[in-house]
Amino acid sequence: MTDISLIDRLLDVIEHDIVPKTAEGVTYGNKLFGAAILRKDDRSLVLAETNNEMENPLWHGEVHCLKRFYEMPRAERVDTKDAIFIATHEPCSLCLSAITWTGFDNFYYLFSHEDSRDSFAIPHDLKILKEVFTLDPGGYNAENAYWKSFSIRRLVRALPEAERRRLETRIGAISARYDELSNIYQANKDDNDIPLN
Repeated sequence: MTDISLIDRLLDVIEHDIVPKTAEGVTYGNKLFGAAILRKDDRSLVLAETNNEMENPLWHGEVHCLKRFYEMPRAERVDTKDAIFIATHEPCSLCLSAITWTGFDNFYYLFSHEDSRDSFAIPHDLKILKEVFTLDPGGYNAENAYWKSFSIRRLVRALPEAERRRLETRIGAISARYDELSNIYQANKDDNDIPLN
């Protein structure tokens, strides 16, 4: 059975912790991908970050979050096995590897690779999976020896109708905000220095 309070918490973090950082990052020319790390025990926020490709094209939302996580004093970090990893968008091959190499046993995401391509006009995740790794869309093991991944939208679709409708309304509002951020990014991306913009 899906933990509804966890879904609400994940959406809270996206809406209140990641989106404000992303909105600022987009004004500098960065993409709209972000990530956060929570403690499993009390679901408190350890860190939220956003894409920082204007500084370095490797600083995708997830990788930049992990970079910043490992820059924190050890005493302030949580063991990755005791943490929840949140990605606003389904991690690309680079970010999937980074999550794996840092020892997380889970991650949750809101928007799929197809959403990145279709709604946000950023098709690179799917293209790289196909061209570099010869994998079909979604061509990675969502559950494997390292971690288990969860689509927040898929979890919501499995809920009873009243909770599903309430959470879909929340997701709709968050999606509308990401649409706004995407429009800003797309309107200005020709001015940035990101190789795959």
